[in-house]
Amino acid sequence: MTRPEIETLAKRWLAFWQGGDLADFDAIHAEHFIDHSPAGRGTDRAAFRAGIAALYEAFPDFTAALTLLAIDEPQQLATLHWTATGRHAAPFLDHAPSHRVIHFTGIEIIACRSHQITARWGEWNEPAILQQLDGPIR
Repeated sequence: MTRPEIETLAKRWLAFWQGGDLADFDAIHAEHFIDHSPAGRGTDRAAFRAGIAALYEAFPDFTAALTLLAIDEPQQLATLHWTATGRHAAPFLDHAPSHRVIHFTGIEIIACRSHQITARWGEWNEPAILQQLDGPIR
């Protein structure tokens, strides 16, 4: 894939995180997709999709914004740093709904082949999320 194609796929990937719509999920994740940061769930495409669905349930108004995008064309990788917000409306990380607006930050590396994502490595700032879940209502 060319650099512009990888960039387009990375932005398309971030777009499906907006508003809980998983309609584009299967189209952009290869059948053999592997999640290298499974957070206690399976590593395949179905398990990753279920994890995202659970995130949407906990934060139905979850929205993410891209703050940095780096493309490694020879390796067919994109690195995305993002910020996000969402109101905590259902259990998440063993916390009952707080109805607080929680702010997220995270980083993802996605492997791109044939206009699909074949692998993902990602992390978010879980200690900051937990602090907000336990902190005062904003």
